[in-house]
Amino acid sequence: MKIPFELAFWFRKFARNTINLGFCRYKRQPKIKIFRMKRLAIVLCLTLFIACKSKKVITTQIPIETTPGIEEVIEETKEEEKDKVDFVKLKLTAVSTAQKKKAYELGKRILMTCNTSKFKPFTTTEATASVINNITIEKLSAICNRYRQYYGTFDDIELVETFQNPKNRTTIYRFKALYSKKVANKELRVTMNADNKVSAIQTMDWVNTF
Repeated sequence: MKIPFELAFWFRKFARNTINLGFCRYKRQPKIKIFRMKRLAIVLCLTLFIACKSKKVITTQIPIETTPGIEEVIEETKEEEKDKVDFVKLKLTAVSTAQKKKAYELGKRILMTCNTSKFKPFTTTEATASVINNITIEKLSAICNRYRQYYGTFDDIELVETFQNPKNRTTIYRFKALYSKKVANKELRVTMNADNKVSAIQTMDWVNTF
């Protein structure tokens, strides 16, 4: 049986379209899967990014080490609190001349270091062990650097008044430190114990009231 030409034409066209349609479906399927995988990867990345942004960051603050004031570096021992001890003011003429001279020479030796950059350490006959161990060239250098900057060259110390603790016979000598710059208003306080040794040395701003 011979098929008409028009019918054969439409049959071939229909068959070709059917095959093409099936082939296209076959080719699109992997692309759809790849697209879905890409979309899933994007969603996962966004989720991780949001989680990282919302995570709380905990930091540990390192404590800053502080150092004592420059005015207190020389001091080797804390003085007895004045409100607990009744100090008696002594006349300068009533103080032992030998001890007064010793307090002056040892106190001046401390501040003279700022001019010479050399310090002769105290001996066991001049000061207590705690004073000897506490006064170092590093501490003196720190003080001298500041004093030279603000007060100029050290000239001398001048004894102004003395106080004594009647209980342990400790005597405090208050010297006014003199510098080339007149703006200086410093005190050097030297404490001598009953053994005639320096038991404390302290620098501070001069205040008339003890």
